[in-house]
Amino acid sequence: MKRSHQIAEFGRKLMSLGKVENILELVSSEAKQLLNADRCSIFIVDVEDKMLWTKLSDGIGRIVISLDSGIVGDTYMKSKPQLVNSPYDDPRFLPNIDKKSGYVTQNIITTPIYNSKREVIGVIQLLNKSRGNFDDKDLQDLAFLANYVSGSLELILMSGN
Repeated sequence: MKRSHQIAEFGRKLMSLGKVENILELVSSEAKQLLNADRCSIFIVDVEDKMLWTKLSDGIGRIVISLDSGIVGDTYMKSKPQLVNSPYDDPRFLPNIDKKSGYVTQNIITTPIYNSKREVIGVIQLLNKSRGNFDDKDLQDLAFLANYVSGSLELILMSGN
C-alpha cells in the first residue's frame, strides 16, 4: 500500500475516535508503522504553564519539559520539523530521559502539529528508525500525517476530552 493511501485510511479511522487518548494511541501506532520507528511520543503544548507534556509516550511514563527544552522544545519554538541522526552529539538532546528509562536513542524525527490558526498545539516525536536514519522523505510523510491529526486533536483539546 502506498504511503499516501495508508495515511488516508488512517484519517478515516481517526475521525471515528472520540477521546484524546484513543486518538493519540492511533497516531502513535500509525506513525511508528509509517516511518518504521521503534517509539513515538506526542507532546501537547501547555502555553499557560509553559510546558510540553506527553499523554502518551512509548516505554516510559509521562514526560514533562519546558517549552524551550530539548529537540521537541526546539521544534515548538521554531515551528519547524527536526531531523537528528546523532542525538548524543546534539546539545539540544536530553540524555537524562534515556538514562532514566534505560533506552538508547539512535535517531529522532519531530514535527509540529498546528491548529486552525497555524499555532503549534503539539509535537510528534519518533525515535530509532529500524533501518538506517530518518531522511527528508520521512519528514514529508510525518508532516503530512500531522496535518491529518491537527483538526481532530484541536477539537478534542477544545472539548476537554
